[in-house]
Amino acid sequence: MKSVSKSVAAVLALAALFFTTELKAQTVPAGGWRMGIGFDAGDPTGNLTISSKLVLGGTISLQYGLTNRFAVVLTSGADHFLSKDIPGTNKPYDSFGIIPIKAGFKAFFLPHVYFDGEVGKGIEETDAGTGQKKFLLSPALGVAFRHWDFSARYDAYYTTGDNYGFVAVRIAYGFAL
Repeated sequence: MKSVSKSVAAVLALAALFFTTELKAQTVPAGGWRMGIGFDAGDPTGNLTISSKLVLGGTISLQYGLTNRFAVVLTSGADHFLSKDIPGTNKPYDSFGIIPIKAGFKAFFLPHVYFDGEVGKGIEETDAGTGQKKFLLSPALGVAFRHWDFSARYDAYYTTGDNYGFVAVRIAYGFAL
């Protein structure tokens, strides 16, 4: 019962945030710049489900408005994969992270709803140092208000024989530059 009460309280607090914030789409005026700083949490997919249980990260996104509803986007940050224990031991798998560097677009198709598509490169970071560079594909669907941006995305990393990714939610604060 406590968890239901907490869930209801969280939903009500989120609704209050939405309705007390000026409801204006986070469009980028043509010729305008905007920056977003966000936090990501997600679930690993592909080969990483063996060794990782959760992904946590942060991103910085820079947008330039081509029109009032369409922007080009540059994004980077860092994602850390929290390790599972190696089966039969109390020792975790090696620590692992990735630095995404990607570019793409953000298109509002409804007043507050957008699709974001980005491609780029992911640079693996392990305890041993910098690892492989992987092709990165990252689609997202989100809702944006004047300052707050909430999205769900899938980051897919590809190299021959070693593909993985994660499904994540992102909460970001955005502002005009």
